[in-house]
Parts: sequence; structure tokens; C-alpha cells
Amino acid sequence: MRFDDVVAVVTGAASGIGQAAAEAIAALGGLVAAVDINLPGAEECAGRARDSGYRMHAYYVDVTEAHTVSELSEVVTRDLGPPRVLINTVGWDRIEPFLDNTPEYWEQIVDLNLLGPIRVTRAFLDGMIAGGGGAIVNVASDAGRVGSTGETVYAGAKGGVIAFTKSLAREMARHSIRVNCVCPGPTDTPLFRNQPQKMQDALQRAIPLGRLAQPREVADAIAFLASSRASFITGQVLSVSGGLTMAG
Repeated sequence: MRFDDVVAVVTGAASGIGQAAAEAIAALGGLVAAVDINLPGAEECAGRARDSGYRMHAYYVDVTEAHTVSELSEVVTRDLGPPRVLINTVGWDRIEPFLDNTPEYWEQIVDLNLLGPIRVTRAFLDGMIAGGGGAIVNVASDAGRVGSTGETVYAGAKGGVIAFTKSLAREMARHSIRVNCVCPGPTDTPLFRNQPQKMQDALQRAIPLGRLAQPREVADAIAFLASSRASFITGQVLSVSGGLTMAG
């Protein structure tokens, strides 16, 4: 499984699953654009990769701001060439009961978790089509598959990412662009560690494999779906949850 000379864009690359995905693609020979609103974090990730002999460059984007997404597409294509792989990992959540949510919170959750990947995908699609195809992997959440207490709007947004993935896969098949989705369960990321300790412990106890996922384990699933090893897989949703969610 290699990505030799393949340009890959990875959003959310400053930490967590996005960082692990960027590192995995680069280690497999890809030319990676590590993208994040946290540019110093993305630059640190890219610097470590280059120190290891891999090719990675950092770029800024705020996926909630359409003009920065358009600028990202232009700059990455100019610097590295048109991408053949796009990985959308950006996401954010705050655990609280739905009845305590504010409308501003709803808008923030939907704008970042659903509209963000939609904006980024649209910005790069024309180049991918012109380049003859490629692969898109969206990172949703098992909350979007089965629901999650305290994450109602987040689950709705991630459910939207799942539906977006499947529908886009149907439209892009004729352009030889595969579109798939990875749904992590509880994963040892900074976002997860920001949750109350009691909730962290309860989630970990509920996982049949008895532990949290490590970001690299989710990244391995992302890399597989983005690679030629998955050349006949499109429109699919893969749960990486240690068995926590076994729904179809």
C-alpha cells in the first residue's frame, strides 16, 4: 500500500486523527498538504515528517470561512499539484444535553462538522476530476451512525457527513473518484481528553476491546480507503470503534 508521488490533502492535521492520517500517508510515500486552522501545529507536524525524510507541507485553513478554503485549493494546487487524495478529518464537539444547547452552538457544530467538509470537498473536486480521479475519505463519527447522549446536534451533523459521503460517491463514480467514510469510536485525542474524566472512563469501559483507539489505528483505516487497495470500494462507512457500535 503506497502513495508514491500522490498529492494528498489532510485537514485537521495539527493533532489527533488528522495528524496521524497525514503522517501515515507521508510515510507511505505521499506528498502531503497538512492543513489546519492551527498553523503552528500543522507546521510542527510537517517539520517532524520532513525530519524523518517524508514530504509534507503545512497550510492554513478555516473550514468555516469559504474564502480561506478557496485560497487553500489554489495555493496547494500551485505548490504541489492537483491532489488525488482528500481526507476531511476536521471536527469539534462539546458534550452537553440538547436542552442546554444554544442556537449559536447548533450553528457552530453544523458549520464546522458538516459544512466544513462540504466546502473543502467542493473546492478540490474540479481539480480531481481534471486529474482523472482519486479518493476522498471523510471522517464522521459513530455518533452519526447510532446516536450519542449529549451529542445530539453533533450526531446530526456527522450523520449528514455519512449521507453526503454516500450521495457524493454516486455522483463521482463516473469521474473515477471514490468517496468513503470512517467513523471512529472513542479515540485517545486531545478532544476526547477534554471531556470529563467520569465520561472518559465510562466510554472506555463500554468498549468490548477494553481500551480507546489510538489515532494511528483510525489513520490506518483512512489510508486503506484512500489507497489503491480499496480500488473497488466506494460509498461505504467503516466503523473503527473496538466493537462499541456493531449496528449495520
